[in-house]
Amino acid sequence: MKADPGAQRLLLDLADVDAEIARIDHRRASLPEDAELAELSKRVEVARDDLVRAEISAEDLTREYRRMEGEANGMAAREAKDSAQLTAGGLAPKALSELQHELTGLARRRAAVEDDMLGVMEQQEAVAAEQQRAAATIDQVDAEVATVRERRDRALAAATDDREAADARRTALIADIAPELLAIYDRQRASGRVGAGLLRARRCGACRMELDRGTIASISGASADDVIRCEECGAVLVRTAESGL
Repeated sequence: MKADPGAQRLLLDLADVDAEIARIDHRRASLPEDAELAELSKRVEVARDDLVRAEISAEDLTREYRRMEGEANGMAAREAKDSAQLTAGGLAPKALSELQHELTGLARRRAAVEDDMLGVMEQQEAVAAEQQRAAATIDQVDAEVATVRERRDRALAAATDDREAADARRTALIADIAPELLAIYDRQRASGRVGAGLLRARRCGACRMELDRGTIASISGASADDVIRCEECGAVLVRTAESGL
């Protein structure tokens, strides 16, 4: 196939633009802010789990405290009733002894329950502190997320602008390249390879392979408008003054 040497040289510019587009696409797909947001998401998830556990513990402790409080109040009421009977007098010695024994037992059990209530209150204070800590962490991480998202949006917008500019340059370039030549280039790129490379110092600019002397001699004898392909990678070998032929 033959193509104007100038059009062939445009393939180098096109390859540069396509490489830039690939870099931009990679940049957009792997923004560091995305990794930061993923890490922040894990942190806030842990904090929310901690908060839920603390809230459940707080509810359990509240129920336990109310149960103990009801038990202590019941015993206090029973003590008051027994004390009133004791004060009223008129009890037989045996009944009096039993009543005094019951009052002693009630006081001892109520004191034990009240001690347990103090322990529950201490646990409630610790759980409340954990709730505050988890809630504060969530607020802090949410603020960090907002900041990182704003930064990510700016980075994505900049990359999108760069992509649009590169697309515009590509459109302008392919308008000056013959469809047949462009088709060769595009098929090469569709296979996942570089479409064109500069021949320089006996090396293919696309795959970096060094060409043997026989191949170089054959290329040297070709017309300027002959389209030369790299035998190794298939890219269009573009010849310029730098090729040293």
